[in-house]
Amino acid sequence: MDNQPPTAGDVSVPAKFSRLRCIVKFGGAAITYKHEFERVNEDNLNSVSSQLRQAMGIDHDHVMDWSRQPGSLEIPSIADYPDDQLEPESKPFVIVHGAGSFGHFQASKSGVHKGGLERSLVMSGFVATRISVTSLNLEVVRALAKQGIPSIGISPFSCGWSTCERSLSSADTSILAKAIDKGFVPVLHGDAVLDSSLGCTILSGDVIIRQLADQLRPEYVVFLTDVLGVYNLPPVDPGAVLLREIAVKEDGSWYVLDPKIQETEVEISVAAHDTTGGMITKLSEAAMIAKLGIDVYIVKAATDHSLVALRGGLKQHIPHDWLGTVVRLAK
Repeated sequence: MDNQPPTAGDVSVPAKFSRLRCIVKFGGAAITYKHEFERVNEDNLNSVSSQLRQAMGIDHDHVMDWSRQPGSLEIPSIADYPDDQLEPESKPFVIVHGAGSFGHFQASKSGVHKGGLERSLVMSGFVATRISVTSLNLEVVRALAKQGIPSIGISPFSCGWSTCERSLSSADTSILAKAIDKGFVPVLHGDAVLDSSLGCTILSGDVIIRQLADQLRPEYVVFLTDVLGVYNLPPVDPGAVLLREIAVKEDGSWYVLDPKIQETEVEISVAAHDTTGGMITKLSEAAMIAKLGIDVYIVKAATDHSLVALRGGLKQHIPHDWLGTVVRLAK
């Protein structure tokens, strides 16, 4: 997408948060089984949540999910829960996650991404899509809370984010800023939103990240995916080569810096039910973020490489044994 960040609905962010440490995207394909209807990849989700705790420097894992666990009749006990003074995160994180096998099916089958709320199928699909994506958001928040991360789910639709002709036109971050100010880690997600022209559409997590990056200016952004990074061909192709570094020019165009490949084009396939554009949108948004002077790291979730990226260990140089893609402004 090449639309400009919106001005309507924007709010000033407190000066102390003018420089977040990091915005992290939990890719839908990384935290769910994308081809299995509404199934969470619990191993990956728990692993990336643990890595995020380490990257944030939280040295405890006080469980913050006190709800009844699935299949259990026990009521959680908090008698021995510590009540010590919390040390605020001076440079906090913000999380955005994709939908994966949640929401895409409902949106695709009903045509929510095309608009048309006057049709009963689209109206029903809009409701069904939001039920699905917010249920995944709850699972992500729970996984983070179990690691002692004070996570709070925030839905773009509920905050008034909206589009016009599928381009983001209003993005109110006031609730987000207040949550950060109180020490919470906001967890946003791709969502079904209202569109002033079409009636409704789908707002992808990647577009949300670009908007947040433009307003909050984090030190770096991390995209956690189900593949090692960006390839010159689909990763399943025998001739696919991992693109370790992509340089973005001032005009938003980009070229491959490492490895040296002549006239490389990224050929990406998009699943039939994916209404958000997949890696195509991810790379486009990453380039727009890098254009702001913010490094973007695209890396496989739940690996040693993702932990290095989450800790921001790629700013000065890219270790030869690190596998992933760095997208940054050309020097």
